[in-house]
Amino acid sequence: MQPPDNQILTAAQMRRAEEELIAGGTGVDQLMQTAGRGAADWVWRVSGGRPVTVLCGPGNNGGDGYVIAQALHERGGPVQVIAASEPKTDAARTARALYHREVCGTDVSAIGEVLVDCLFGTGLTRALSSEHTALLTRLAASHALRVAVDLPSGVDSDTGQPLGPGLPDYDLTLALGAWKPAHFLMPACAQMGALRLVPIGVGAVPDAAALIARPRLHAPVADAHKYTRGLLVVIGGAMPGAARLAATAAQGSGAGYVKLLGEAPAPDDIVADPQPLANALTDTRINALLIGPGLGRDAAARERLTLAMAENIPAVLDADALVLLTGRLQAQRTAPLIATPHEGELAALERAFGCAGEGGKVERARALAQVTGMVIVAKGADTVIAAPDGRTALAARASSWLSTAGTGDVLAGTIASRLASGADPFAAACDGVWLHGEAARRCPPAFTAGMLAAAVRSAYAACL
Repeated sequence: MQPPDNQILTAAQMRRAEEELIAGGTGVDQLMQTAGRGAADWVWRVSGGRPVTVLCGPGNNGGDGYVIAQALHERGGPVQVIAASEPKTDAARTARALYHREVCGTDVSAIGEVLVDCLFGTGLTRALSSEHTALLTRLAASHALRVAVDLPSGVDSDTGQPLGPGLPDYDLTLALGAWKPAHFLMPACAQMGALRLVPIGVGAVPDAAALIARPRLHAPVADAHKYTRGLLVVIGGAMPGAARLAATAAQGSGAGYVKLLGEAPAPDDIVADPQPLANALTDTRINALLIGPGLGRDAAARERLTLAMAENIPAVLDADALVLLTGRLQAQRTAPLIATPHEGELAALERAFGCAGEGGKVERARALAQVTGMVIVAKGADTVIAAPDGRTALAARASSWLSTAGTGDVLAGTIASRLASGADPFAAACDGVWLHGEAARRCPPAFTAGMLAAAVRSAYAACL
């Protein structure tokens, strides 16, 4: 089970977690006070004494808003509450009664500088009414700083999809009790600003997804040599530059020996092996393969993929290898596979393996992993990793400068290096995604894939 501060809970899991707290003797009112006052600490920090407007809805998210407002008032902060409607839950009504100030109606002219959105939170399944949408957008436009409590109102917490058009952006989102999938899924995560977690005592939840954490890496043992640290073979193809990028990234990600197979010349710092692929793959010291970056899609590429798949060696499949892959994975193959599809490749794999492609990105990745037996790294502006045994992880938002050619090749090389180093395939995927995102963070704006590949080494060093 994931540590409570690292787990990502669906709406249903969050409800069950709160029910367990209540069954254990923590009252609903107490939970609301804990959540609201924890959120108020963050609002107090970011408001810096500026007037705050708290928009409260009818449910428990609105109740949190009343608690936030009361806590700010007790500290001497200027605050006003706008009630979109009367409280409709017992806990929200109690919180309203404990807010010892006047509540404004929706027709009030906003005078605050910081808006706190407590209209609706986790579990919303329908679009906001036109009245609520108009109110929210009007208030958002009139406040310089916007804070969402738990989630921005109008977002599906499990998929990250907006439930209606015209929703505002936020500068800060405060997750109550646990992270939700929407905090890390597009398009919702792009509108949330900075993310902060407000603990309320939720324990570890079985089968919860996880937020990918910084890997725990270490220097090689004293008697290590290049083969004990892992031999990774990168199989090149029609476009050798992509394979070279992957190999460069792999060199900085822990493997002791990275070999590039292909006919094209390689840079001086990469070991190139021009011998026929069938011969090269007989080396029993190989720990992992990477095939796909720059592979091509012609007959020669198909032959290379067939040879690679015939060997019972752990492998990462990327780019062209995913396009050429069919549902005929060799029955005798027991070595693990990691696939790194972007959205188009994910859809193609779903078609090839008979997956319905239904639900959000998390559900799709899980379904494909279960059907294929591969660890799926569904990459993109948001990234979901799913293992055949149900383990699931989501990546924190990464730099949007990753939207440049070749960065996917760097990711594949990083993951493959971790696999060759001996990491469990799911852990290798998580480690590689984290290192990739951290390398991007360390690069200047408008970086190239080559700069990113070079920065992986620095990201790795940060984990030692």
